[in-house]
Amino acid sequence: MALTGLEIFKLLPKTNCKKCGMPTCLAFAMALAQKRAKLDDCPDVSEEAKEKLAAAAAPPMRKVAFGSGDNQVAVGQETVMFRHEEKFHNPTVIGASVSDKLSGEDLTKRIESINALKFERVGTKLAVTAIVVSNDSGETSTFAQAAETVKNASSLALILVSDSAEAMAAAVAKTKEAVPLLASASADTAEAMAKIAKENNCPLVVKADSIEAIAELSEKIRAQGVEDIVLNLDVPNIRDQLCNLSRMRALSLRKLFRPLGYPTISFITEGDSDQQAVTAISLICKYSSIVVVDIIEPYMFLPMLTTVMNVFSDPQKPVQVEPKVYSIGEPNESSPFLFTTNFSLTYYTVESDVEASRIPSYILVVDTEGTSVLTAYSGDKLNEKTVSDAMTKCGVEKLVKHRKLIIPGYVAVMSGKLEEATNWEIMVGPRESSMIPKFLQEVWK
Repeated sequence: MALTGLEIFKLLPKTNCKKCGMPTCLAFAMALAQKRAKLDDCPDVSEEAKEKLAAAAAPPMRKVAFGSGDNQVAVGQETVMFRHEEKFHNPTVIGASVSDKLSGEDLTKRIESINALKFERVGTKLAVTAIVVSNDSGETSTFAQAAETVKNASSLALILVSDSAEAMAAAVAKTKEAVPLLASASADTAEAMAKIAKENNCPLVVKADSIEAIAELSEKIRAQGVEDIVLNLDVPNIRDQLCNLSRMRALSLRKLFRPLGYPTISFITEGDSDQQAVTAISLICKYSSIVVVDIIEPYMFLPMLTTVMNVFSDPQKPVQVEPKVYSIGEPNESSPFLFTTNFSLTYYTVESDVEASRIPSYILVVDTEGTSVLTAYSGDKLNEKTVSDAMTKCGVEKLVKHRKLIIPGYVAVMSGKLEEATNWEIMVGPRESSMIPKFLQEVWK
């Protein structure tokens, strides 16, 4: 249970030394309780107090990492039910499955298809982050061999799925340096699976068919010495799954019920590609930390990964591009010169339409703190001074000789002041970005 400010204050040295940057120890205690300060900021706190405060300050949901090197992924460590309260921290991991019934060229092609599930959206790289090996054959040696093949052929974070402790032990022996996530321990296999996870320092999935059962099982696994746990609530339909995931989230974050304070995983194996994608998107929104699907069609993964990107973006920090001059094609000193704002969606929309014109151009991106053209203008983040300063900073006079600037049609009202501030001829461009190709081809001289 979280400690109050006064309870924390009792554990502090009470010297009011101000070394922490706060005027009093009580003020520091209140800041700690509100998670606006770190215990490390107090140099005089005792070791005993550190232990008590560290336990109390532990996040309500444990962070669990698996995979190795640059491809390690982390889930959990969430602190809020809704992202507008703060933000969500560790994006949902999307995994694609590989059956150990595949072999030879079929297995190789499946792995290569999963490795190739990479996309780019508004300047952000999106990709599947986990590859999942399922013990569909029921054979120990077959599962171990398939796991080793996948590990050697893919750098993605690895998830091993088997109900057999014997098969899991054999697969982990060949893949433990990849730090796989082991799925799953049930009530019958809890002790054996926990032993494998602990000996190989791997996180473990626990599986049950009710919230009460999964809470009891997570406590049992934790008593075996396994701290990194992922919960798999195995229920028959998506309605119950969404409802129970929301209940588990509320119990762990709001009630601080530690047996449920772990990330979750969902396996989607039923239905065609469309059904699996729709189910996956629903689970990403409410509140599955890892989603595993049994499909590999690229067009199905883009909406899933876009949903992850949208849900886990910081609502207080819009996705932005770097403010600077971007060259579209191979522009020269006579090429068109446009400006827009550094909101990613705005910039990449304008960029694609400028490319569509097939006229090499320059685009000046003005820093408006990640807001769109109209929003920035309404908030006075886009005005003649910000544009003029950006032009000076980027040295645009050295890039073109014509001294003509094309501005978005929606801010035509600023053309007069902008002309005075820059001594450039201002050309009012179209309001809609989709009209840029026609404007550049017919109006630009």
